[in-house]
Amino acid sequence: MFDKMKTNNTDLTYLKAKNRVEKLKKFYNHLAVYIIINSIITAFKVFNSLGSWESFTNELFSFDVLSSWTVWGLVLVIHLISVVFFQDWEERKIEAYMKKENETKRWN
Repeated sequence: MFDKMKTNNTDLTYLKAKNRVEKLKKFYNHLAVYIIINSIITAFKVFNSLGSWESFTNELFSFDVLSSWTVWGLVLVIHLISVVFFQDWEERKIEAYMKKENETKRWN
């Protein structure tokens, strides 16, 4: 019986770790797409107005270019917060529901 409990705990620990790694992997993919897509958008917008160095810098720091980085960047930060800070909350809720389910099974 104790071996089965150890196996279940090991399996549960593994599944939690796997879930956490998958969520982190999704965040890294999101970050890579953010950098690649925004770099392409910036390059197109900046190179379309290559008249002089001044027009280059004006376009590089224009609202059109910076808004894309900023808005998507905020979404990326929210994604990071959900991965890092709410992971523990999710695990605690899962454990609470599992504990409640096990207690219900014992009484039935």
